[in-house]
Amino acid sequence: MKSLFSIVASAAVVLSGGAFAGSSDTKVALVPGGPHPYFAAWEKAGQDAVKDFGLGKADYKVPAEWDLSQQNELIESLVGKGYNAVLVFPGDAVGTNKILGELDDAGIPTAALAGCVEQPTKAKMCFGTDTGHSAYLGTKQLIDAMGGKGKIAHFTGFLVDPNTTLRIKAVEKAVEESGGDVEIIQVIADIDAYEPADEKINAFMAAQGAEVDGIVTTAWVPAVVAAQALTNMGDKRIKMVGIDHDEVVLEAIKAGFVHGTMLQNPYGQGYIGSYAMDKIRGGCTFKANAPWKSTAQTDQFIDSGTVFVDVTDVDNYVDAMRGISLEILKTFEGDFLDC
Repeated sequence: MKSLFSIVASAAVVLSGGAFAGSSDTKVALVPGGPHPYFAAWEKAGQDAVKDFGLGKADYKVPAEWDLSQQNELIESLVGKGYNAVLVFPGDAVGTNKILGELDDAGIPTAALAGCVEQPTKAKMCFGTDTGHSAYLGTKQLIDAMGGKGKIAHFTGFLVDPNTTLRIKAVEKAVEESGGDVEIIQVIADIDAYEPADEKINAFMAAQGAEVDGIVTTAWVPAVVAAQALTNMGDKRIKMVGIDHDEVVLEAIKAGFVHGTMLQNPYGQGYIGSYAMDKIRGGCTFKANAPWKSTAQTDQFIDSGTVFVDVTDVDNYVDAMRGISLEILKTFEGDFLDC
């Protein structure tokens, strides 16, 4: 099976017909808040953006640790090396705005990917998963799989991640709509790294596994650890809805230990984000009447797409995200840009 990366890129070339020609002067830096498997797709996205849109560079650069000062220092270093557009996952929803403002003042366009910064901001857009909506839909899928009643646990990400609070509230909303038939018995956050996730999830399963009927995970590493824990237990009583496309999660779906997963689109974020930054550098501006979505943090949000897959379509998950990416790309300039 072809990867999502190669399918989206090759299809975009067919769609473009030369219409997406960019500037070889554009050098994009794609900088997450720290090391994490979710962002790895940005590397291939940048490489394909260079090839497909004619950019000079679109390079994935990762701070050594999840630390705002390290991220800022890396961005400053990259700008000093000639990068003139920056796509960033905010190390802090408020604190990241300072460097984004400085970059904009220097004529370097920026955008937030996969997570938003708080307004007011000089970031041109926030392009990512509607994380609250995705968590809500995933929880509703879980509740349906549980027969509409029972006790669930929620395993989620870093508290510094602006998406984590949105996901916690979304899960709570879905549970409240059950009318009291579903109860959250545990929320474990700040575990989007393997060691804390492994320790806390397995401790929970040992102590309370017999009491829980469902698990929803809304961050990558907790999804992987929880899927592995259920697989190791060999008991399919507990229903689980995960997130993202790690092979451990996908294999657990095929084996029946995980009910399904909510896919995101990190490749599309990096690929289309690089395209958008090049357009801005070429003189385009974002339309005031663009079909923006509003979130708790920003009024300039573009949804990069999410979709639920279970055992019936897990083998075709690439096609699901391919379609979303290409639909966004085909209409992006007409919907959002004034060139």
